[in-house]
Amino acid sequence: MLHSTLALSLLLIAVSSNLAMAIKKEKRAPQTLSRGWGDEITWVQTYEEGLYQAKKSNKPLMVIHHLEDCQYCQALKKAFAENEEIQEMAQNNFVMLNLMHETADKNLSPDGQYVPRIMFVDPSLTVRADITGRYSNRLYTYEPQDIPFLIENMKKALRLIQTEL
Repeated sequence: MLHSTLALSLLLIAVSSNLAMAIKKEKRAPQTLSRGWGDEITWVQTYEEGLYQAKKSNKPLMVIHHLEDCQYCQALKKAFAENEEIQEMAQNNFVMLNLMHETADKNLSPDGQYVPRIMFVDPSLTVRADITGRYSNRLYTYEPQDIPFLIENMKKALRLIQTEL
């Protein structure tokens, strides 16, 4: 009897130990608000918070619409995260938001709901539909090779604050 109890105890210990190791392996690193777009950047959590912070700080809000399973979004995210100039401007001169869902503000999708899509909102809470990308069929999309164009548009958003507000 003692022998079978000891064997059962050892079996339970072995099973629970293996189960604990399997659970540890499945744990992922906690997801930050950056979602891979730049861990050094301070990201806001919601569109409403972004609008509030833009108005309060007198900085433009940059809204990045994307999806995790979109290959074009992933390629743009990698180029965005690796570009030092974008990271520096985003960290110091913009209120930053990346969204994996649409907002109630239809001004953020003037030509449709596609991803990736980057829009700018100035501190007066005006969606800058005039700051567009290179493509006529999807005005607010950028591809990895468009990073220099995105940098220019970020600079344009900053200039417009100084001249228009």
